[in-house]
Amino acid sequence: MTHQEHLLPLLVVEDDAAIRELLEEELNDAGYDTLGVPSAEDALALLSHTAVAMMITDVRLPGMTGIQLLQQLRQSGSELGIIVITAFGTIDQAVEALKLGADDFLTKPLDLDAIREAVFRVLERQRLSLSHDTELSQFHGIVGKSSGMQSLFHDASRLAKSDAPILILGESGTGKELLARAIHQESKRHEAPFVPVNCASIPADLMESEFFGHVKGAFTGANEARRGLFHSAQGGSLFLDEIGEMPVNLQAKLLRALQEKTVRPVGGEREEPVDVRIIAATHRNLEKEIEQENFRSDLFYRLETFSLRIPPLRERGTDIEHLVFALIDKHAEAQSKQIEQIEPEALNSLLNYTYPGNVRELENAIMRAVTLSEEGILQHQDLPERLREQANQHNGSEITPTLTGEVLPGTQVPAPAPTRWPSLEEVEKRYIRKVLEATGGNKRRTAEVLGIARRTLYRRLEDNEE
Repeated sequence: MTHQEHLLPLLVVEDDAAIRELLEEELNDAGYDTLGVPSAEDALALLSHTAVAMMITDVRLPGMTGIQLLQQLRQSGSELGIIVITAFGTIDQAVEALKLGADDFLTKPLDLDAIREAVFRVLERQRLSLSHDTELSQFHGIVGKSSGMQSLFHDASRLAKSDAPILILGESGTGKELLARAIHQESKRHEAPFVPVNCASIPADLMESEFFGHVKGAFTGANEARRGLFHSAQGGSLFLDEIGEMPVNLQAKLLRALQEKTVRPVGGEREEPVDVRIIAATHRNLEKEIEQENFRSDLFYRLETFSLRIPPLRERGTDIEHLVFALIDKHAEAQSKQIEQIEPEALNSLLNYTYPGNVRELENAIMRAVTLSEEGILQHQDLPERLREQANQHNGSEITPTLTGEVLPGTQVPAPAPTRWPSLEEVEKRYIRKVLEATGGNKRRTAEVLGIARRTLYRRLEDNEE
């Protein structure tokens, strides 16, 4: 997948239904998905929950004007590509629109070739900008353009220069080990080992031996001496993931190792010097663990002096959009696939899901979707069921069109016998009208439900109005 803009729909804001449909049809023929609304207010409502690649707006609209819409979006910090179109174009309007941040300004009567060229130019500029921004917003492979992540990258880079212990806080799946590895790479120890260990995965009775090693004969089964994790990380960094799971008695020995820079192997008689930087992480609230006497306060204060909190995905704003496309690229490349398109419904589900499992859950969902995708298209049905279900709850129940006095196949209520059998043409007209009402007037969705081309729908609607 090389062009994010080809995956998101284009938004057309035009109160003249005929012109709006003409623009949508022309852009559909050029290979873009489109969404159309008749007013600036409708555009703002749609943008509050739907991602689009760019917007084409008329200046004269009912209520808020296109210029006011442009101004409001720019004041809110939106970087959405915007083309302004008007039948009343003047040099002053063009200058005003461009000053407010419009990407282009075109006049009616519409030159469809010029519109296609303008759309391509805007999307290409966005693609180049996004590519540049993504490079700037990566910290050793961690993607994050939001202010919270940028602040985290800055602080992590500064702390990496010291040898002090670091405590990384964050919910499960936020990427604590990735950040620990990034800190190691930024440090002067980057050429020495980075040794990760999950404290929750080591049995309590073996933990001391795993960390500090043991001498031969220290306990049953210790047939030879063994060096521990501290020795394995000599000169480098030891990452203690889920340190909140460490037994209290071992916490005291870890604190001593931090203070004295020595360890004593199990069964050993003397301390051995070690040069290791400790990076610890936990999803637990360690202050509550201290209150419950599950964690030593002296170890906490030793680690907490230099702590970093990774924000959960739900607090990271537009980062999720960058992550979605970066992860699609990553897993498509790993599977030697080319993802050229993503269904708008699938994209909206990915962007609007709450992700209790954070980045790990997002990556797993995308890896599954890329694996199941066919013909270069990532479809809504390829996503995990929980994402699809939340999207359905957000968007409302499935459309079930019915006719007045009639019930569609599959429903349980019997239809009352009509006094006069309607003609096939009448049933078709009523059915089209009902589907239009059920979709809120969305002709593209209506055509999909009916299983006909949009042009066919337009023609039948015109016939119905005659």
